Amino acid sequence: MDPVPATSAEQTRRALVHAALRLFGAKGFDGTSTRDIASAANANIGSIAYHFGGKEGLRAACAAFIVETIQSIASQALSPGTEGPIGKAAAVAQLNAAIERMVAFVVAQPAAGEIVQFVLRELAHPTAALDTIYDGVFEPLHRRLCGLWAEATGEDAESEATKIAVFTMIGQVIYFRIGREAVLRRMGWKEFGSQEVTEVISAVKGNLAAILAARKEPGR
Repeated sequence: MDPVPATSAEQTRRALVHAALRLFGAKGFDGTSTRDIASAANANIGSIAYHFGGKEGLRAACAAFIVETIQSIASQALSPGTEGPIGKAAAVAQLNAAIERMVAFVVAQPAAGEIVQFVLRELAHPTAALDTIYDGVFEPLHRRLCGLWAEATGEDAESEATKIAVFTMIGQVIYFRIGREAVLRRMGWKEFGSQEVTEVISAVKGNLAAILAARKEPGR
């Protein structure tokens, strides 16, 4: 069955969210006017108030869009948590799948740049939008990855060491986005094409394998 085409109102709403996401990330919330957003979205300036109640409501919609997008990507790699253990092999497989999905999106997709820039501004100057992103993405996904790390290593999922290890795993992927221009120049690459993305995935997965191999598994 063919997908139902979006209505004109839905198209306008989406265009405004994408324009706001890009501009809030590039210029900041205070530095972006509703006129700027409407112009970038090819929409009437009154449509912002109509659809979102104003600029603040549009920022909230951007945060909700980020949560929806990242949850969708994560669901393709991470199965929902279960009551019982899934075993080391399955946990390692899911960690590697998570790395592949993270790199493929964060490094290669242009939309990821807009999301990361928006989130970085929220982290620097937290608002209710960051609460939405933290509760919908940061905390649950980090907790899930910590659970997989625990399965793969035998360590406590909620220990400081595990939490830091998982942040480190995520951080090395994020660097390839926030340091994108420096990486491209130093590597002599023109872009992050399929070959370059494959090399990054291989390196991050290699780091994970080395860390896991160095871990001792108490009681296993």
